Amino acid sequence: MAQAAPTSGGMPRGGRTPDVFSAQTHARARVAVPVVTGLIYGDWAAANRRSGGPITGGNLLFGFLSALVFAVVLFALLTYAPRLSRELHAVVWTAFAGIAFGFLYSQTGESVLRSVGMSLAVAAVTFILMFYRFYTHEDAAGNRIR
Repeated sequence: MAQAAPTSGGMPRGGRTPDVFSAQTHARARVAVPVVTGLIYGDWAAANRRSGGPITGGNLLFGFLSALVFAVVLFALLTYAPRLSRELHAVVWTAFAGIAFGFLYSQTGESVLRSVGMSLAVAAVTFILMFYRFYTHEDAAGNRIR
């Protein structure tokens, strides 16, 4: 039987994939990702609040303020959270996801108890996923494995 011959390509030494973007591209993305994500979040919050009704000035202001707060908090989270231990890192992402989802859900007009319950469910799933990710991507001393 014929088998494929090994080639010299594949993963570079050290097991890391090459970084195809420049440092300038990473610096721009570090700001652009929270801004774009914040704009999407603000639009979503404004759409939930108006419930398919007409777009008003107050609705636009609400959307932009929601986008601004979300983008600033996400930027701070992406900047400062990696410096925390894996447990606190997971808790910070859990709180962010739970609060962000709960706020969006509360804008639909549902009861406060349902909003809290849904956001706690999202937060619990987020904690499990984030803790697993950070636990499997760090060594015993808490240093990131790259």
